[in-house]
Amino acid sequence: MQGALQAIRAQGNVLKCAVLRHVRIMNPAMLPTAISRFESTSPAQLEEHGFESTTISDVLKAKGKGADGSWLWCTTDDTVYDAVKSMTQHNVGALVVVKPGADKAIAGIITERDYLRKIIVQGRSSKSTKVGDIMTEENKLITVTPDTKVLQAMQLMTDNRIRHIPVIDAKGMMGMVSIGDVVRAVVTEHREELDRLNAYIQGGY
Repeated sequence: MQGALQAIRAQGNVLKCAVLRHVRIMNPAMLPTAISRFESTSPAQLEEHGFESTTISDVLKAKGKGADGSWLWCTTDDTVYDAVKSMTQHNVGALVVVKPGADKAIAGIITERDYLRKIIVQGRSSKSTKVGDIMTEENKLITVTPDTKVLQAMQLMTDNRIRHIPVIDAKGMMGMVSIGDVVRAVVTEHREELDRLNAYIQGGY
């Protein structure tokens, strides 16, 4: 995953080169102007329009309010069997765990890795083991906010070797994003970045 992150960070120059090649082929007369515009502009001026400005809030919006996995949860008293069944039904790899009660305070997270390492490998029964016994507890939980940049979230996931991360704001739980969600957001933004760079060399910015 670290290699992927480094590759993504390097894409800014790759995209610029791709646009310049396109200009050279399609409109050679405009190439000097395009090069001049790139050289006279700081990286920050270009990046503010690009994927480095994409936030987790953008990822959640792209998933949609009804997207599978955005709001899925279980309680500490549920069995691991029921939690894994829910993951399977909704095709997700993790559930937010909440405490029993009306306020549904966050207690932690349970992932497919927890099931494999703490149930299957240890020979325990998923039907008699509570989620609260194997989950990652709240005090060890790694979270992001809606304002967290996508690349920062990817860095967190890479450094901590996790594939799912809850999104929490001042009001509480907002959703969950996976490494797949983050990668899709970056790929989509790269496509849009090409359009922005084309517009930029044409004088659109």
